[in-house]
Amino acid sequence: MTEPIVVGVDARDPVSAVMDFAFDLARHRGARLHAVHAWRLPSAAEQWMPYAVPEEDRGAWEDQEVQLLSDALRPWREKYPQVDVYEDVRLQSPSAALVHASASAGLLVVGRAGRSLGSTLRAVLEHAECPVTVVPR
Repeated sequence: MTEPIVVGVDARDPVSAVMDFAFDLARHRGARLHAVHAWRLPSAAEQWMPYAVPEEDRGAWEDQEVQLLSDALRPWREKYPQVDVYEDVRLQSPSAALVHASASAGLLVVGRAGRSLGSTLRAVLEHAECPVTVVPR
């Protein structure tokens, strides 16, 4: 079986070029697409620090992130119905979430916003456990 392709997704602003590349490649290879969206607690959670955030609040915020990712992927799921997509929402930094997901991937697909490498992309390139494809915006 073909190893999955991991794609980093900013569910608030998915990049068409990155999504098209990842979905098309998964379709072509017959691979599962592992869509990873990382999130952080909202600033409102700071009121509980240094105590743990109540589970019901964390769960509600995570549910919102899950829905955001599902909504962001909808156009590509419709365009590529034959691609099996695993949606993965992680309460981590983007670099940590992508590096972790790369451990079981055949390829990691990420986007690059500008001409230089940002801290997330730099960390992914240094620590990913599989080949990385960088797709410019």
